Formats: sequence, structure tokens, C-alpha cells
Amino acid sequence: MPVAISNLCVLMGYGQRFSWRAGLTRDRNNMTASETTWVPPSVLERMNEELTKLSAQPTPTPETSKRIRTLREALRTADAAQKPNDGLVEPGMILTVLFTNAARTSTFLLGSRELISLEPSIAVDVYSPSSPLGQALNGARVGDTVCYTPPSGIETKVRVISAEPYSG
Repeated sequence: MPVAISNLCVLMGYGQRFSWRAGLTRDRNNMTASETTWVPPSVLERMNEELTKLSAQPTPTPETSKRIRTLREALRTADAAQKPNDGLVEPGMILTVLFTNAARTSTFLLGSRELISLEPSIAVDVYSPSSPLGQALNGARVGDTVCYTPPSGIETKVRVISAEPYSG
């Protein structure tokens, strides 16, 4: 069950700011959301097919064995569930955000760049939940404004305009 998480921008000594978040976003089979990776259902299906094909080889090469281990781990942590349209920002959502510092909007999918690269039909940018922006947005709600510091070092405020489940 999702638990709302509040984001705070806290002013620290020397005029530095940082974003802080506390709590869990959800629990699935004793795994927190940070231990699962959202993937489109079509990618999950492709990974299962590839694992079946590779596992059927009588004598796998070291590269094949490594790929099998990688696929098993990815499938162990994969979450292909359709996300509810409840305004909560989480992996698997198409987000439209307003960068208030630059007065521009951007639309993107919050999800694993590595696994989503297996889905050629995704026509928007993909931002990782572990990126600075993804960490700041994950757990926010439509209408929330969060702060984050990108690699440029300039604190940026971002308002969540919309959060819709990916339906590709």
C-alpha cells in the first residue's frame, strides 16, 4: 500500500540545501520499492523468453551463463504491475513536470533506463528513479514542488503537473 512521502528542502549552514525524504513507498513480498525495478510488461515477457531460450542450451558459454544470472536477478526484482492513476509519482509513471527555475515543462517516463531500453515503442525520455531528479520526485504527488541538485550544482525546483500510468 503506498505511503505518501513528503519532500523537504532544508537550508543548511553556508547556504547549502539538500533534499530529504523519509519512509517507505511500498512493500512487495518483503521488498521495498527501492529493491524492485519497474519494467513494462512487454519487457518482462521478453526477458522470460530470453531466459528460457538461454537456459535450454546444453553447454552455455561463460557469457551465456553470466547473462542467465543477470536475467534471473532482473526477473527476481522486476515489477510489471500496472500503476494506479492516483497522482503518486513512482516508477512506471509518465510525468509532466515544470522546472520552475527555467519556466519550462518536460514529459518523461520514470523507470529503469537499462531495462526500458529493451522496449523500442517508448517514445518519451526515460529518467531513472535513482537519478537526482528521480530521487526527488519519487513519492511526490501531483501539485507537489520538490527541490533537487543536478550535476551542474544549481538547486532546481520542480513542480509535478501530471503523473499518469505508462500504458505502452
